[in-house]
Amino acid sequence: MVSPRMRKKRPLGDGGRTVSVSNRPLILLSNDDGHASAGIRAMYDSLATRADVILVAPETEQSATSHALTLHRPLRLRAIQTPNVKGFALDGTPADCVYVALHSEGRILPRRPDLVVSGINRGMNLGQDAFYSGTVAAAREGALRGIPAVAVSAHHPGADIPRVAELATRVAMELFARAKSGATPAAPLVSVNVPEKWTGEIRATRLGNRIYEELVEYRKDPRGREYLWLGGPGVRHERDDGTDTDAYDDGAASVTSLMLDLTQAADHAAMLEICAKVS
Repeated sequence: MVSPRMRKKRPLGDGGRTVSVSNRPLILLSNDDGHASAGIRAMYDSLATRADVILVAPETEQSATSHALTLHRPLRLRAIQTPNVKGFALDGTPADCVYVALHSEGRILPRRPDLVVSGINRGMNLGQDAFYSGTVAAAREGALRGIPAVAVSAHHPGADIPRVAELATRVAMELFARAKSGATPAAPLVSVNVPEKWTGEIRATRLGNRIYEELVEYRKDPRGREYLWLGGPGVRHERDDGTDTDAYDDGAASVTSLMLDLTQAADHAAMLEICAKVS
């Protein structure tokens, strides 16, 4: 229980609910599968044993929306009315959810969160998936604002979701402890991936190469109008020691630190030469 002297009341988005501010870490939780997904509910339950958690997640599935923000239509936010979950559903993207939560001046969060956690995603986010993933983007939105962030993904179906949530909670709390002690100079962005047949091994990895069957399939509807589907069902990995794809193929969970600065420093001299030639 939180001592009454430690409690402060703040209005939330529906005007009638309040949250308590305690000495426990405050975690903003989101995802790209939607607020009702089994993964985010398991993640909420696990994190809530160690921290105060507020969920702000999409109203509907937003997989592969990457870091899109909704700028050309209004958004709608509603409180989630369940006994066990404190949070909101937003009819926007994962990045929208984190952006709205962080910039709503106390209507959603009682203070700046200590961590942003995104997931558990229904499916892996390995290699270049990190560029397309809404799950990773929600975490990245927090890291861009200087908040340590963790994206969590697991094989679907088949992964032991409560076990994945417990691992992700341990990673998140270690990240929080490092940030609090000053051991991590910048806001880290970490991607955790857990395979279906996890052996219990955990590896620190870098991004591998996830090779998809890339195609565009054109079809016609019953009225003769053309439509199309992007992407094929097949995916494979090439062996590359130290990567998240290797870890997945070996049944190990991977923990990968991602960069926010996309600058390729090694090519700076080449860019200087190009600028000199085109000036």
